[in-house]
Amino acid sequence: MLAAANGIALLIPWLLKLAVESLEKPAASAHAPGYYGLAIIAAAAAHGVVRIFSRTTLLHAGRRIEYRIRQDLYARLISLDLPYFSGERTGDILSRFSNDLTNVRMLVGFGILNVVNTIIVYASALSLMGRIDPVLTMCAVIPYPLMILLVKKVSRRIFHHSKRAQEELAALTSHAEETFAATAVVKAYRQEESRLASFNELSGRYLASSMRMTSLRGIVIPFMASVAGLGMLIVLFVGGGRVINGAMTLGDFVAFNSYLAMLIWPTVVLGWILNLVQRGAASMGRLNAVLDAKATVVDSASPIVPEDLCGEIEIRGLSFGYHGEPLLKNISLRIKAGMRLGIVGPVGCGKTTLVRLLARLYPVADGMIFLDGTDINHLPLKLLRNAIGFVPQESFLFSRTIGENIAYGREGATDEEVREAARMSRLDGDVCGFPSGYDTTVGERGVTLSGGQKQRTAIARALLKDPAVLIMDDPLSAVDARTEEEILGGLAQYYGRRTVLLVSHRLSALRGCDLIVILDEGRIAEQGTHDELLALNGRYAAIHREQNLRDEIERL
Repeated sequence: MLAAANGIALLIPWLLKLAVESLEKPAASAHAPGYYGLAIIAAAAAHGVVRIFSRTTLLHAGRRIEYRIRQDLYARLISLDLPYFSGERTGDILSRFSNDLTNVRMLVGFGILNVVNTIIVYASALSLMGRIDPVLTMCAVIPYPLMILLVKKVSRRIFHHSKRAQEELAALTSHAEETFAATAVVKAYRQEESRLASFNELSGRYLASSMRMTSLRGIVIPFMASVAGLGMLIVLFVGGGRVINGAMTLGDFVAFNSYLAMLIWPTVVLGWILNLVQRGAASMGRLNAVLDAKATVVDSASPIVPEDLCGEIEIRGLSFGYHGEPLLKNISLRIKAGMRLGIVGPVGCGKTTLVRLLARLYPVADGMIFLDGTDINHLPLKLLRNAIGFVPQESFLFSRTIGENIAYGREGATDEEVREAARMSRLDGDVCGFPSGYDTTVGERGVTLSGGQKQRTAIARALLKDPAVLIMDDPLSAVDARTEEEILGGLAQYYGRRTVLLVSHRLSALRGCDLIVILDEGRIAEQGTHDELLALNGRYAAIHREQNLRDEIERL
């Protein structure tokens, strides 16, 4: 369509040439000037129609490509695991979804449109100009090597500044997202001015990078226009003399100038295209960094699919570290199906890491963790995760209703099943006090709920899943002792034959466990039942005495 549009556009100056020649020599012309006038009108109308279709086709393609890349980007991010996200900022990822995608869409839409259009116009117009007068054509293109040198010199600098501007914008977006998510903390510590100062600094950096890029573009575009104008001036001077000397007809001179005029806009827009290409290339590089990322936790090439998972867990010499230095060291443990395991220990001893590895949220070496006798690395991820109900330490809730957050645990759950899960987590009493009940919207990250209510919602979500293994990572830290007893009493009826792993800093939550493990510096320091560990008079007994003393002081 671009070829057709430019073909029609290039026909108009030739018709104009014939019209001028018919005015000069009516007798020698095949048609009257009016005929050529109507032909020019018809060609202009046809050019407009084809141009509309050519532009909409390419611009629509740009939108579709943007849509496809956004879908691929989201699908890739969903497939990546925790190790990837632990090294990325949320604001930076959001910036790639918005600003970088817009730059790519502009490149594959307006950019390609103008690149292809410029190539066709230059190739066609210069060939027709050479056909009319080769000498004058050489004179017209004399300034253009200067343009090529400038483009080559500026192109690399525009790419560098464009990439820097995108990175600064990503940092700015990340800062804003973090501030809005932590509004309560910012307000509580009166850090509004500090956050504003940080935002102004980041915004200033983005402005500086953008201004440097804009300054380069501000140099390129006027220079392109000057080159085109200089070529036109040379043609007027040289070509006018050739017309006067009779070496060139007036019609040829008019057509030549018309073709030269057609080169002015592509030449001027070349600077804008250069900027667009460099911005799009920089943005596509940032998008490719996500699209090329690989998950470290993936399904085995030869998975083992058991008929059923009962929940027997065995850990053999497990050692693991996030950044080289082992956090867990030579952990060996066997948890029979239906057993309740309690895990306790000081901050940073590896409790959360251990339960995350059981769900394969982080990569673990072969031969270290087994579920029902099968290495978890050989179990399909979907099967493994469906068999595990996980209540994380930080209870994340979506900005939906309470009922929808609980129902997230199992697709197709009925309202009655949602209410039953809420009853077992002792959330139902609080929900009844809300005006909209289970239809109450919890706000972003559950901001309208208390810490205890968020934790109980997360517990209900895991219970609804009806897993073979239930992992709860300190799920009762935000509730009082009485509520804790009520929740544990309700859960006792639910446990049944399920394997339960409970991480808690409160020993009162672990009394009913069949086995309690004390972690210290990544190793199992002690293990046994509640009574056995008290009789051992070791670390567990010391923690027990300390917590009893604290409870007595609080009661005074």
